[in-house]
Amino acid sequence: MGETIQSVERAAAILRLLASGPRHLGVAELARAMGLPKGTLHGILRTLVHVGFVEQDADTGKYRLGATLLHLGSSYLDVNELRTRSINWADALAGRSRESAWIGTLHEGHVLVIHHVFRPDDSMQTLQVGTYLPTHASALGKVLLAHDPYGEAAQPLEPCTKHTIADPAALEAELDQVRSRGWAAEMEELTEGEVAIAAPIKDPRGLVVGAIGIRGAVERLAPDGGLNMQFVSYVRDAARAITRDLAR
Repeated sequence: MGETIQSVERAAAILRLLASGPRHLGVAELARAMGLPKGTLHGILRTLVHVGFVEQDADTGKYRLGATLLHLGSSYLDVNELRTRSINWADALAGRSRESAWIGTLHEGHVLVIHHVFRPDDSMQTLQVGTYLPTHASALGKVLLAHDPYGEAAQPLEPCTKHTIADPAALEAELDQVRSRGWAAEMEELTEGEVAIAAPIKDPRGLVVGAIGIRGAVERLAPDGGLNMQFVSYVRDAARAITRDLAR
């Protein structure tokens, strides 16, 4: 293979450590793991921070993978492709559930709505494509947040209604549930009187690249105070179908 550039190899090793270990690592931890002097690591880390591949926490001084690197890693599956491959399944989900269907991706700490299918009735509705939803107060956002490498919502956790989860510990417990059961619910947390359900869309590598869900009146989706699980199955079926389609 010929000669290699040592500094590039070391930079790659740092990125692998940050990707495989805890969310944040300090210089001492990195130096110990790599067997390098702290001074040598400082120079490489400064460069990685400068190009956006690594970020440094202002409070702790520790390092983590940067948003630029994460974006590059998933750039082959862009928003337009995700939307194109999901449209038919979203239409089918709206028809099956008789509720509006939504598809979203994570963008700068919020949910970007990339597709919205109206509820199939004659009611007045507004197209929401291109709008942003808060991650902590929406079912789509909870799915995306639960599978985000950083697992962090945009701060602070502003309440949208009296039901919004605004406590970080309570939100983390909710995200644990989302990860374990494979879907998320939102019970009047974004809008009074509305309930939403969402499930993850995965790319061929198994990474979550989006979420699909439905939104409707609480009396239809949760008439007795608890979710009608039939609607959950509709959403999960649609998410699995899109995931299979992306794998082809």
